[in-house]
Amino acid sequence: MLVVVALGALAVGALLAWLLAGGRKGQGGADTDLLARLYVLVEQETAAARTEAAHQRTHLSELERVMTGRIEQVRTELAERLAGMAGSMGREQAEVRAAQAEALREMAETSARQLSAIRVAVTDQLHEAVERQMQTSFQRVLEQFSAMQKAMGEVRAMTAQISDLKRLFGNVKTRGGWGEAQLKAILDDVLPEGSYESNVRLGPGNDVVEFAIRMPVRSSTPPVLPVDSKFPTEAYERLLNAVDEGDAVGEKAARKSLESTLRMEARKIATKYIHPPRTVEFAVLYLPTDGLYAEAARIPGLIDEVGRTCRVMIMGPALMPALLRTVHLGYVTLALEDRTETIARLLGATRQEMIRMDGVLEKLARNAQAMSTSIEEARRRTRVVSRRLRELDAPETEDVALNPEMEFTGPEPGKTASGQL
Repeated sequence: MLVVVALGALAVGALLAWLLAGGRKGQGGADTDLLARLYVLVEQETAAARTEAAHQRTHLSELERVMTGRIEQVRTELAERLAGMAGSMGREQAEVRAAQAEALREMAETSARQLSAIRVAVTDQLHEAVERQMQTSFQRVLEQFSAMQKAMGEVRAMTAQISDLKRLFGNVKTRGGWGEAQLKAILDDVLPEGSYESNVRLGPGNDVVEFAIRMPVRSSTPPVLPVDSKFPTEAYERLLNAVDEGDAVGEKAARKSLESTLRMEARKIATKYIHPPRTVEFAVLYLPTDGLYAEAARIPGLIDEVGRTCRVMIMGPALMPALLRTVHLGYVTLALEDRTETIARLLGATRQEMIRMDGVLEKLARNAQAMSTSIEEARRRTRVVSRRLRELDAPETEDVALNPEMEFTGPEPGKTASGQL
């Protein structure tokens, strides 16, 4: 407000100055009077503005005093309220602490009672569990002791059996019989009945091969495949013992001895049992155990050289069935060829019968065509008679005579049912 009054005063002063300057230049006494009046008005306005400003200052002072009183009152009320809230919160906190202390005391008492009950229950259960575990452990110890006694008895029996087995394999003839029995079981399991012979004399001497397998060929006297079983136990056991003891020198010597034994047996088989055309061009040396065959296969070039020079194949229990299945497949092929010839003859006879059947069907077709012509003629005449009968049923008074050309008199003499002479 004061700023507005000051600005108005400045504007009026500037106006007066301008008017005074203009009055000096060309106006006269009239302008001087006007200026005097304006000056008076300005003084009045200034006085009124000062009065209004003083009144405003007084009003503002009163408002300041009132606002200060109000602020002090509000501050006092807030202090009283804060004091009341602090006291209330203190009382509530005291009550909460008392309640928490009581709850904690009750919880401690309850926990103590529960811990006592749990301690008693756990003690009882542990006592029962310990007694039960002791009884179970004692029973298990008794069972294991019984099982140990039984195992010791089985070990003693096994030891006796091993001793018997050693005595069994200590005899060369007995070892050969065991290998022969195993080979016979494989032959019976794979080959068809009657496809091999046992203990056959092949050469001019008295040497007898253990098994001679007939080859699946079309011949009155098919060649046979000689199969002989060998079990060089001494060399094999020396090799195993040297390997177990870690004796490299002994292992090398035992492996050399095993190689010499197998080469010698292969040469014997080639000399005694390979006699074409009574036999095929090769024979089989059967080793009764896969371990023995594996050791033979580990000797570099042994199997290939024996097969090339002596024409003898060295085989074990794992490879022998594969060879026998090949022979069995040859028998199956022969049987299929025989059946193929039988089927070819049957198809030839069937073809002749089909040719004869075609002639019979042709005669039946001609007779069926003649019968169809006769049936069509009869149907035509039946339609004519039906049409004439419908004319008789018409409401006419005059008589209607049948046309002699429409009468059904049957086929003419000298003609068949089909109209042929």
